[in-house]
Amino acid sequence: MARRAPLRGRVGALALGEEPLGQRRPARERFLEPVDLQEVQTDHAAIQPGLRLVAMADEHDIAAYYDRGDEQGRLGDWGRLEFLRTRELLARYLPAPPAVVLDVGGAAGVYALALAREGDEMHLLDPIALHVEQARAASDAQRDAALASAEVGDARQLPLADASADVVLMLGPLYHLTEAVDRARALHEARRVLRPGGLLAAAAISRFASTMDGLFRGFLLEPGFEALVARDVAEGQHRNPDGHPRWFTTAYFHRPDELAREVATAGFELQALLAVEGLATMLDDTGALDDWLDDPTRRELLLRAIRRTEGEPSLLGASSHMLALATAP
Repeated sequence: MARRAPLRGRVGALALGEEPLGQRRPARERFLEPVDLQEVQTDHAAIQPGLRLVAMADEHDIAAYYDRGDEQGRLGDWGRLEFLRTRELLARYLPAPPAVVLDVGGAAGVYALALAREGDEMHLLDPIALHVEQARAASDAQRDAALASAEVGDARQLPLADASADVVLMLGPLYHLTEAVDRARALHEARRVLRPGGLLAAAAISRFASTMDGLFRGFLLEPGFEALVARDVAEGQHRNPDGHPRWFTTAYFHRPDELAREVATAGFELQALLAVEGLATMLDDTGALDDWLDDPTRRELLLRAIRRTEGEPSLLGASSHMLALATAP
């Protein structure tokens, strides 16, 4: 797509957080406003659980974690900053609508539904059937901007033809593909379905996220959490064998350079590697973050502070989440 051509040849500057020179998406400033996610909530009890995982049926803890139904409301609760910043970064890099966008691991469709309202042709894929049913129900509630499709599926085997999408969002799959070979397969699939110049937005959890949670949320004082953290830092392999409700589930936590390397190895041209929450991760779960987000003036101050350091390599690992933005050759 010609409007993204100025990104090529400027990877170094963009990786440090410089805004792309290509055309920005219109009418997207509203992502800076408080977001009421109730519009995409559905009745959990009315949804049939059905098949939960595709080709990962042995990961029962992942299925159990997401079958609780909490993911649908998370981005409107303690994940508010993650949502605001992800929307901001997507607005900066996505082509102007209408674009064909595949949201892989799109959960209950919070991002997909918002992009559909802005005019994109949204296709959602998720391995949890509950999430797909939630997304379909929410799509039915906005019929003037419905999802083009919402299906149960696997990031490692995408149901799209070669070179058929303008954008692939992977805002979760790399968390739960704990083996490098599976992450590589998912990234290669994303490249396969993208048109030349198409955009990949791939999120990862920081290798040090549980250390920060342990300190800021007090989890390190609880029996068993320090051993969990030690393995996270040493191996990136996060496990929650006792199913503690606030200690997440089976996942892989990336180092920033590792995420960049995996994306590049899959054949993408990395345009930027950016912190999502940035240093505001330190405000998480203290009550202070809500104070910053609820006040419009303070919220903009907070977002400006995050933007100034979003691409600083020495600080990337201090953000709970990172986002790699890359183009297909």
